[in-house]
Amino acid sequence: MSAQSTRFSFLLKIGVAAALAAAFDWLFPHQIGGLGVGIFALSWLLGLILARPDVRQARIDVAAALACAALFCASLAFDAGILAKTLFWATLSLAALLPRTTGFDDAWRWLVRLGLHGATGLAKPLIDIAHLGTIRPRGKKLSLRSLAAILGLPLIGTALFTALFAAANPVIAYILQRIQLPPLSEILEWIAVILLVWPALRPHRFITRLKLPEPRIALPGASLLSVLIALAMFNALFALENGLDIAFLWSGASLPVGMNMTEYVHRGAYPLIVTALLAGLFVLTMLRPGTATANNKAARWLVALWVAQNVFLVASSALRTIRYIVEFELTAWRIAALLWMALVAFGLLLICWRIWFAKSARWLINANALAATLVLIPCCFVDLDAIAAQWNVRHAAEVGGSGQKIDLCYLSSMGAPALLPLVELEQRPIPTDLRVRVAAVRSDLLDALIAAQTHWWSWTPHGAMRLTHAWIRLGPNPPRPPALPERSYRSCDGSIVTPTLTDTPAQ
Repeated sequence: MSAQSTRFSFLLKIGVAAALAAAFDWLFPHQIGGLGVGIFALSWLLGLILARPDVRQARIDVAAALACAALFCASLAFDAGILAKTLFWATLSLAALLPRTTGFDDAWRWLVRLGLHGATGLAKPLIDIAHLGTIRPRGKKLSLRSLAAILGLPLIGTALFTALFAAANPVIAYILQRIQLPPLSEILEWIAVILLVWPALRPHRFITRLKLPEPRIALPGASLLSVLIALAMFNALFALENGLDIAFLWSGASLPVGMNMTEYVHRGAYPLIVTALLAGLFVLTMLRPGTATANNKAARWLVALWVAQNVFLVASSALRTIRYIVEFELTAWRIAALLWMALVAFGLLLICWRIWFAKSARWLINANALAATLVLIPCCFVDLDAIAAQWNVRHAAEVGGSGQKIDLCYLSSMGAPALLPLVELEQRPIPTDLRVRVAAVRSDLLDALIAAQTHWWSWTPHGAMRLTHAWIRLGPNPPRPPALPERSYRSCDGSIVTPTLTDTPAQ
């Protein structure tokens, strides 16, 4: 690439970064949210394609990364979530880095590259500013010091004469007074956006040239005999735990005196997942393909049995979580936990497959990464909070469900995702006191959603759909909660609180 084309490319990237900063300032005048998140993400993606010829000359892997980034732009435009934002940045960064590498090798190497890209990206503009001192116009080195010397006289002289003309001519003084510099907060916002987008336009060379070895985890001092003894003991211990789960959790036998099923269910869900993950790590270190332990028939069968017990352990953890949800309530994090448990179980089966068919560590990591991707992408388009709110409403004790009493404070904290489930609950045959409290919480959420959808900077297609469905169910004049008595206020669950003299803290 010639010096002239290099200079043009650099100036084009500066222009794209400045345009993205201006777009950010216009799209988010008050808050970061709404449809503008998707528009800004799409602008960032188009800016990358415009400023990077190597991205435009896309290989198949680069084109796939660009297509995934565009998919997440749609998710962000519909209703921006932290997962979609993270996956958009990851796929955009992949599209920025892939053209300067030999291609996509495996997931764990790219996980390292993306981590370094994110950790060092903020320093890239500073590095490029420092490199400006190496520009050589007409064969002469131009340092920052010489650049300051060249521009010092024109700038100082122009400022001096402008001040003199302003003192002599009131029209010039009036024009200068009308010029307003942007506030410091806006300048800092522009700088932050440029720091965010610049690394994709000019990624670090050392990241794209980074050579990482094949991942290998070895367990020191693990002989064939010690591995066989360990596997036999682990299988016996896991059989004890699984036997207890079969007796008490799956079969419903009576627990020992002083212990209830709620405690048994709640305590075991997440520690057992950690146990399964540690077991998988042990299997990876003890039976690497090509080693004596991996080629031993007894060790392979013991590992298969242990993996099967771990899969059953994960299933028991999932059942614990489901039983806890049925007895209490569903949350978005518990849905995510169940999905995570499914991925852990699938990963354990992949480990067993790797050992029996002598697959590489690269194959195992890529297979797990593909499985995680296939789970995470739909989650960007599914509102887990709304699913949890809907389930809690339909299984609440007040409507004859098997769960606990409805937690209106939790539903209120969800915000817009809980609006339609609350509308459904309000229209069910429930006690009058509960209906009044539900109407109060629903009214607050509806008012907040209407306020958000009124302004273009916070409007979203998802919010518009929610609002439309709410109007259809509630009608043109939805019921309002009764007026509050004097000196009273509503708590998070819609109940009226009237402070008394005893409620006033001592002075």
